[in-house]
Amino acid sequence: MNDVPLQRQIKIGRASIGLAGLDVALSRALGGKLNRREAVEQIFTTISNRNYIPSGMRDAYREALAEEYDRLRDGETGNNDETLTIRILGPGCVSCNNIQKLVIEIMADMQVKADIVQIHDLDEIGRMGVMQTPALIINGQLKSTGRLPARSQIEEWLREAIDGD
Repeated sequence: MNDVPLQRQIKIGRASIGLAGLDVALSRALGGKLNRREAVEQIFTTISNRNYIPSGMRDAYREALAEEYDRLRDGETGNNDETLTIRILGPGCVSCNNIQKLVIEIMADMQVKADIVQIHDLDEIGRMGVMQTPALIINGQLKSTGRLPARSQIEEWLREAIDGD
């Protein structure tokens, strides 16, 4: 687990929420000698101290954090549901915007739904092991770095992800 980059966003309901310190809180809980309940409470407390959590959403956050902890602890690398997740990494340059536009066009043509997350933070991009942008990650797998992939290549990657590789 030491070299696995952990995300800073988590899906709560239908929204992807960015949480400061999520990667560190998950890593510490996974490396500790805590039972599941203690680990989830530690993660929630850490996240609560660094982020605003609406009072009516505390249970939803706690449940989402518990599911993410379980997924990482059990070594799952895919999604915990059938939602396709696409991450576009880059500083927000023209190339990054073009790759996002192309991915959205292809998804519309294929009638595919996905959560698309843009990651602009260069520190987070570096922690993910990416040295060149734009980069494209589909369901946790790095597919392309430093270039705009061909439309046909992106279509193929999306089909593979939908079919479960």
